[in-house]
Amino acid sequence: MKLRIAGAQLPVTTDIDANLEAILRAVDFAVDQDADVLLTPEGSLSGYTALFDHNAVAEALDVVTGCAADKSIGLALGTCFVESDGKCYNQIRFYDPDGTFLGFHSKILRCGSMDEPPKGEINDYAVVPLRTFDLCGVKVGGLICNDMWANPGCTPVPDPHLSQHLSRMGARVIFQAVNGGRGPGEWSKVAWNYHESNLRMRANAGRVWVVVADNCHPMELPCSCPSGVINPEGSWVCQALPQGEQLFIHDLIM
Repeated sequence: MKLRIAGAQLPVTTDIDANLEAILRAVDFAVDQDADVLLTPEGSLSGYTALFDHNAVAEALDVVTGCAADKSIGLALGTCFVESDGKCYNQIRFYDPDGTFLGFHSKILRCGSMDEPPKGEINDYAVVPLRTFDLCGVKVGGLICNDMWANPGCTPVPDPHLSQHLSRMGARVIFQAVNGGRGPGEWSKVAWNYHESNLRMRANAGRVWVVVADNCHPMELPCSCPSGVINPEGSWVCQALPQGEQLFIHDLIM
């Protein structure tokens, strides 16, 4: 079976209109490349924040999902969103190419300080249990940024190895939406290497495909981790340039 994946390394800011324009560019690319599914970065619609205009994001979401359904493109869409329960979730929202909403993965390993109680985004977002989704006839899972690598400097809970859980649950593909910190110094290079090695090792350990898309804002700096596709052996089969807006396409043969 073949699943044709498009990925979008996009600039993600708190400007919802600009984020929407970037995602729609990626949808057009996915259509031109005859993709089945498009992956976008963490918070790519709302911005990576719990302080967003809920109505504006809901309206923008209707635009994106309507456009994707009209053009028969499935979505693994990164955004923060307030659900009907009134809680805010940092999500990957999954949609079939016909526009059917399959559900969402919410970030589980939310970052926080080592204080007790911890400070940071761990207090901003709610969580739902890990699950898989049947997308285009393939069982897939989603992970968001720190869900994959459990950075020891900002993970105030034990690492449950979520990629391994998804593998045991039968997922054949993990969609990884990222929005990591970055800067001009040595630490960003260390973090890049840590993220990249974790992606490869966890793909190999779980024998799963991993598709990754990172935020590229600010555009003058490299991203926090590579965007692209890793096969179940842990090898890159497609990798975007490490800086700026990049769109990529790859066929997953299963």
